[in-house]
Amino acid sequence: MTENDQKQLGKTLWAIADQLRGSMNADDFRDYMLSFLFLRYLSDNYEAAAKKELGSDYPDANAIGNGGKTPLSVWYAANPDDVAAFEQQMRRKAHYVIKPQYLWGHIVHLAKTQDHDLLDTLQKGFKHIEEDSFESEFQGLFSEINLTSDKLGKKYDDRNAKLCSVISEIARGMALSTTADSLGDAYEYLIGQFAAGSGKKAGEFYTPQQISNILSAIVTLDSQEPRTGLRSKLDNVFDFACGSGSLLLNIRHRMKENGGTIGKIFGQEYNVTTYNLARMNMLLHGVKDTEFEIFHGDTLKNDWDWLRETNPAKKPRFDAVVANPPFSYRWEPGEAMAQDMRFKNHGVAPKSAADFAFLLHGLHYLKDDGVMAIILPHGVLFRGGKEADIRTKLLTDGHIDTVIGLPANLFYSTGIPVCILVLKKCKKPDDVLFINAAEHFTKGKRQNQLSDKDIERIVSTYRDRAEQERYSRRVPMREIIDNDYNLNISRYVSTAESEEEIDLKAVHAELVDIDKAVAEAKQRHNAFLKELGLPALP
Repeated sequence: MTENDQKQLGKTLWAIADQLRGSMNADDFRDYMLSFLFLRYLSDNYEAAAKKELGSDYPDANAIGNGGKTPLSVWYAANPDDVAAFEQQMRRKAHYVIKPQYLWGHIVHLAKTQDHDLLDTLQKGFKHIEEDSFESEFQGLFSEINLTSDKLGKKYDDRNAKLCSVISEIARGMALSTTADSLGDAYEYLIGQFAAGSGKKAGEFYTPQQISNILSAIVTLDSQEPRTGLRSKLDNVFDFACGSGSLLLNIRHRMKENGGTIGKIFGQEYNVTTYNLARMNMLLHGVKDTEFEIFHGDTLKNDWDWLRETNPAKKPRFDAVVANPPFSYRWEPGEAMAQDMRFKNHGVAPKSAADFAFLLHGLHYLKDDGVMAIILPHGVLFRGGKEADIRTKLLTDGHIDTVIGLPANLFYSTGIPVCILVLKKCKKPDDVLFINAAEHFTKGKRQNQLSDKDIERIVSTYRDRAEQERYSRRVPMREIIDNDYNLNISRYVSTAESEEEIDLKAVHAELVDIDKAVAEAKQRHNAFLKELGLPALP
């Protein structure tokens, strides 16, 4: 399937979503749309694995005929004594099991025939996937999809009819898709489209792909010597505000594309809807349930027990930490936070803005030779009070490696310009690299865009620690100290073009020459006037 076909699939599904939404708002319908896309992916993947496992015993789809039977349901009916052993094999090879009656093909048949049992079958199917399909229980995966909602209809028959219509149309749109990868791409496309329509709420679950590309490129370079190129292995990666998980997937894809290996990926997400999106997104992109872990909980309260391990030998540490946390989030730290191991050495962020609390959380779990990249509002670079104290300590300890200023209006959720801070526990250079990319973008209708060229310039400048006039500069710590640890980018890298210096001597000589030329011209002109008998000019 070509890239153009993948985009077309996304556009087709988006058009269907727009048409079918009816009384639902975009956020509600998003959950239905993405869940059905997810069910289609799980079914396709499972049936392909089953066909491979059963070989010549797998029934011929063309020979079955109509009637809503799937090849797997035919095999189950013919081989009841072998089902348990088959499912055990599928758990080992595909990592999950789906009963034939809950596969997408059967659900679509029920929808197209307006079957009265569609709604009931869907409810049982979702419960089956949450509780029985996977080795690790995916409790609440479909919790945001309320199949008894009045928005679908007031009576069972109305809701059933509505779902028949929605699923039939989605199936028609997805008929274009032939590969698992294309469904993953369509899922990402739809998340982006729903984000664009969600305005400020989009910040809860979506980091624009162009910014995700910058962060993933940075953390997949060698952490201590970026100019030596890509690292061959990442044991683990952590995103403590992972949203729909697209940033983690971006890093995984980049590592694999470059021939490297990546271990388990970890995420944490506070919003339950987004948490479910992230888990679906992982599975949709072929990440096995044993290769990722997403935790639903509050990062600032650090309520993931696994992270609160007090034994230093067992405490989780990560090769790479990335995050796009909510900007200037108001929180209630409480007095006990001063003794929290994450903040004890640096201080507690103020109630008005938890930006540094998020940063310190990530830094706490970074390996000594790891790298962290976090997106934050510019205020963290220069605000005073407690934030100035934290910033000073981070700089004094040599943790801030690079400050990257991005253009305004890149996000759906805010128009403010943001920055990327790159942090390391053991950085080698005794300076801070500043990159001022604020004026390098393409203006868009809603959001500004970073081109591939813009992104490559940022990444290559970080990689080579290169200095370029009006773009990047390595600033010695002495200069930062003299500026009271203020990291405002324009103090160190101004994008203003300097005015051309005026050579007063040269200008004076030019004016003298002009006066002389004017006098000579006047003299010649008066000579002509005299010959004509006319009065001379004064």
